[in-house]
Amino acid sequence: MPGSCCENSCAIDALRDRQRSTLVKVLWVNAVMFLIISAAAVWGKSTALLSDSLDNLGDALTYGLSLYVVSRSISAKARVALFKGGLILLGASVVIGQVIWKLMHPVVPSYEIMGVFSIIGLAANGLCLWLLWQHRAEDINMSSVFECSRNDIASNLSVFVAAFGVWVFQSGWPDIIVASLLAALLLRSAVRVIRDAIAELGDQTRHSLQGPKLHTPASTRPDS
Repeated sequence: MPGSCCENSCAIDALRDRQRSTLVKVLWVNAVMFLIISAAAVWGKSTALLSDSLDNLGDALTYGLSLYVVSRSISAKARVALFKGGLILLGASVVIGQVIWKLMHPVVPSYEIMGVFSIIGLAANGLCLWLLWQHRAEDINMSSVFECSRNDIASNLSVFVAAFGVWVFQSGWPDIIVASLLAALLLRSAVRVIRDAIAELGDQTRHSLQGPKLHTPASTRPDS
């Protein structure tokens, strides 16, 4: 019915507007936090903090892409989700490279800088997670965004634990261990996002190949 069609269309438009508004907010939060945390990582010589900053950069790019596909097809959203998975995988690779470098060139990072900026990052990413919570199950686009934000919380907490370990042991090993665990978390998240995106693309491909099912009149059926 025309009325119900209008209602459905209005509901979809309202949902997209809410998604856009949320994505713009979390994009800016993560872009600013990337600049702040990356500077702190260089200053404090912390690989775990660097991993945290790369997470923010990846999320800022992810939110920008998610904003781009809010009004697009399910296939487009799945392709962008696949790209997001690739970004997460790239971030994990950078962290692994930094871990290897630190193993070859040991250094004790600043636990004060690690602790302070991990708490700042936790507050910022907690805000993002709260904003994204309402969208976590709406579609593959928003669910993959929520996955990224949830990773950030774990990352911030891990960096804080690493800072405590560096302080207690006066060693760079807690930083290396936590960075390695964060890399493993990123790899796990990348696999999940990529797997879900491939599954969604496969479903869309099967539907397009099948095409619309035509109704065959009874009089023309072979058994009539």
